[in-house]
Amino acid sequence: MLWLIVAALAVRQMAALLRQPPGERLTDLETWTGSEGVLHVTGSLYDTGRFTGSPFAGLVLKPLTASAEQALGVVWTFGSLLLVAALGIVAARALPVPVSRRTMLLAAPVAITLLMVSLPVRNALHLGQTSILPVLLLLLGWFVARGERTSGVLIGLAAALQPAVLLFAVLLRLTGRRRAAATATAAFAGCTALAWAAMPHDSWAYWLHHVAGAGLGDRPDSLANQSLHGALLRLGLEGPFEIVVFLAVAAAVCFLGLRRAVRYARDGQLLLAVAVTGCVVVAVSPTAWQHQLLWVLLAVVGRVGKRASDRLVWPAVVLLVLTLPGKMLLPNIGAVIPLRDNILLVAALGAACVAPFLPRSSPYWQDPVPTDYARPVAGRWRRVPLLPFWRRVLTRPNLLLELLLIRVVYSAYAKVRLLATAGRPTAEEHGRQIHSIEQWLHIDIEHWANHAVVEINWLREFFDYYYSTFHFIVPLAILGVLYVRRPADYQWARSSIGFATVLALVGFWLYPLAPPRLMPGLGFIDTVHGVQDFAKPDYGTLTSMTNQYAAMPSLHFGWSLWCGVVIVMLAPKMWMKALGLLHPLFTVCAIVATGNHWVLDAAGGAVVVGLGFGLTYVLSGPRALEPKPTPTPEPAPRLTPKLPEQSSPSEPVGQDGPGVTRYQPSDCR
Repeated sequence: MLWLIVAALAVRQMAALLRQPPGERLTDLETWTGSEGVLHVTGSLYDTGRFTGSPFAGLVLKPLTASAEQALGVVWTFGSLLLVAALGIVAARALPVPVSRRTMLLAAPVAITLLMVSLPVRNALHLGQTSILPVLLLLLGWFVARGERTSGVLIGLAAALQPAVLLFAVLLRLTGRRRAAATATAAFAGCTALAWAAMPHDSWAYWLHHVAGAGLGDRPDSLANQSLHGALLRLGLEGPFEIVVFLAVAAAVCFLGLRRAVRYARDGQLLLAVAVTGCVVVAVSPTAWQHQLLWVLLAVVGRVGKRASDRLVWPAVVLLVLTLPGKMLLPNIGAVIPLRDNILLVAALGAACVAPFLPRSSPYWQDPVPTDYARPVAGRWRRVPLLPFWRRVLTRPNLLLELLLIRVVYSAYAKVRLLATAGRPTAEEHGRQIHSIEQWLHIDIEHWANHAVVEINWLREFFDYYYSTFHFIVPLAILGVLYVRRPADYQWARSSIGFATVLALVGFWLYPLAPPRLMPGLGFIDTVHGVQDFAKPDYGTLTSMTNQYAAMPSLHFGWSLWCGVVIVMLAPKMWMKALGLLHPLFTVCAIVATGNHWVLDAAGGAVVVGLGFGLTYVLSGPRALEPKPTPTPEPAPRLTPKLPEQSSPSEPVGQDGPGVTRYQPSDCR
């Protein structure tokens, strides 16, 4: 199944690239080899600033200019996918031993899948870049090549294509492979000299004028440059002071990173040592574009954490950072924007200098502290819980992992909700259907409630504030309290609201619905967003930020109902339970009175919340837990006095004969 997923991803990548117009696919490759590409133009490769590779890379790519453009695009994309597959197989074979049979079977397809969905590989495939080849050459030199010379030549070729990779020659020397280090340095120097002899003007421009490629391509302070140099420029440093700070910080990163890499190499974790050194390369390069950050993904092989429940934190962080844009991981808050803009660099620095990877000698390497799972009360159905891995956990989950999970799920929810749009006529037709059903049921109270609230200023302001504020605050507060005070119930509650939200997205997609405030001719007043201009298709408000037709079911009411149910089930006092029920009551009044939802939208929200609780029950069993049996102390052994044995007739009673045991009063103690 995993290999089928790999094949499907490869076919999808090929189809997605080849379906794009010629001017929008393989843009860098077309810039190099096209009819007016820099490799065709007489003069320097770097006059236009569009070519960012080394002179040796330009020398290698020169023969491709004779290929037909369409055929070259197909062959280039297919060859890049083959390089990704080879890279995944080599990385899987380089895992530190001992490796279980299950890991051996799953490692290669999982590695290739993760590589294909990562941002560096997707970016390299889209641009037609060569950044996958140096990584593969270096891994082949470390893990496949036989002999020090062959290994050194492969690493030297990788450094000739991407000069910062020459830092691996230092790692070779520090780990005792001096001949390989010398060969790698000689191969790099030979390739560079060959390029200098063939293209002296280009080599002069690259190595001296642009300082090993710095300043080529995009602006060095753009978000695409995820190196220390780019981060310092974005922070406002410039000129000689920035260069001094960059060199000092880069030297510290090299020292710490290489020292850690040597320690992991001597510990038998050679792939982790290579990944750490690659992360150092990313940080200290003058420019580290997104397609050159594949080294960070290799750091996923490191093991961090003594508890089994913490083992997923580091791989999850690396995979999320390398597969999702920063805007999905961190909110648009001023304090975290610098972190969000440099999230890939932060991950590289974390792997190089901070992450506490376990050595193989650690007792927790193979046997981490196990997770404490609950024993659920037997359910009515035999197959509850349906999935054994969904068992309830008694211990508190990792906070960083939970925050990332909540943020990513909400970002995906917001993105899918925005994409689940439909035409205005369809949404208004569904609105008329809902209105007709409510009239038939005699529950069409929206117009009366809306106009009644508008007449009372304080009540209108209260419902407007309640509608726009408490929707997020109350659920997050409940999850926070459960995480701190009731960890055994936290995951049960979090899963139920997550399932309800996913089901609501299905409703938004299948049944786009215009809320009362966007129904022309019915006379509703939008008290929250202001007067709507029905002559404009987007009504002039909020369309770019949210899908205004995502009304059925109402998650405003659904989340508030979830809050009320959780509070009623878990609150210890009756007044707390009663207070919890006020939240869904106020919410349903607010969504109807402000004209943002129909009454049946609230009913739909109640349905998805009920299904969310039901799915949680099916997967993890009832909320109640079986109490731990209290061990009963064993009764103390009862001491009985030793009685004198029957004496034989030949032995006189009362004398210390061989068959007589005298009775001592102390035996009764």
